[in-house]
Amino acid sequence: MATTAAQASVTTGTAIKTMIQVATPATRQIAVRAWGFTVDDPPGADAIVELLQTDVAATVTAHIASGVQPVNPGMPASLVTLGTSATGYTATAEGTTTASRIFAAVSLSSVSAEAAPFMSYRREFADYEIPIVAVSTFLRVRATTPTTAVDLRCWVIWDE
Repeated sequence: MATTAAQASVTTGTAIKTMIQVATPATRQIAVRAWGFTVDDPPGADAIVELLQTDVAATVTAHIASGVQPVNPGMPASLVTLGTSATGYTATAEGTTTASRIFAAVSLSSVSAEAAPFMSYRREFADYEIPIVAVSTFLRVRATTPTTAVDLRCWVIWDE
């Protein structure tokens, strides 16, 4: 969570990359309420940003507890697992996923005029379509920008 400086963007690289990963607790599932991202420039070739559940963790920069904050003041602290193979951001290794569920995928065109509507993206799920992430699995926001990296900021809101 940004404090004394603006939220930093992270480069996507030029291959598939997990931008945010949330490790669900062993005792409860999570319900995704909303997610989104912004990119600074269109990618060099058509790209995709996905919201999905996986069975294997990526290796990430670990979040700290103060980086995972309740949306409403006074709510209890999150029970998601923190660590380099748990909840974090900007993956350095994707891991070998054997099972996944795609909740959403957004295509980003490399053509500026076509990309413009999706350079800032926000999706709130209606009650009947809320993705439920199973216990002991991983929620990821993953980007694939095949030829040119872009700076991306992303976020997820969930209920535990």
